Amino acid sequence: MERVTESMSNRFRNSPNPNLLHVATLGRTVGLKGDIKLNLHTDFPEQFVKGATFEMENGSVLTLQNYNPDRELAHVIGYDTPEAAKVLTNAKLFTTHEATRARCKLAKDEFFWFDLPGLNVFEGEKFLGNVQEIERIGAQDYLLVKTESTLVEKGAAESFLIPYIDRFVLKVDLEMKKILVDGGVDLLEAS
Repeated sequence: MERVTESMSNRFRNSPNPNLLHVATLGRTVGLKGDIKLNLHTDFPEQFVKGATFEMENGSVLTLQNYNPDRELAHVIGYDTPEAAKVLTNAKLFTTHEATRARCKLAKDEFFWFDLPGLNVFEGEKFLGNVQEIERIGAQDYLLVKTESTLVEKGAAESFLIPYIDRFVLKVDLEMKKILVDGGVDLLEAS
């Protein structure tokens, strides 16, 4: 099965810049050395390594001194006491698409969320619309498709969801900017 990978939680609407991806939010401080809880918004915890840099909403850059994935704790360079680290509580960490591609390796037939918006959705030769974004509802990912305008003029819903599972998503072709689906017409008609 082709798997869509959240990569940097596609939550584009949470990003101060469309070229940045929200990957984590800093939580409470832990211990006496300024360690801070790292609440991940990504499928790729391996990117949180010593020396990795991340941008905050205000544009400042933080560099990780270390990250303990078992305890989900990070230490940020320059924040060596609980008092200093507390100013980072609730700060969102962002990274770029380029850094994501460099740090996060995909398996065959896996895709980053940010690669799919804008792709055209077809069932056979019938153009249904294009992907606006990916929605994660519970444990399931869905393609949010903006319906093709002539179908909307004929009474179809302006948008609809397609579950990102083998039953519906047959093939993703990034080069052709196309997603081939099965059952998409039925889902559109039921919307």
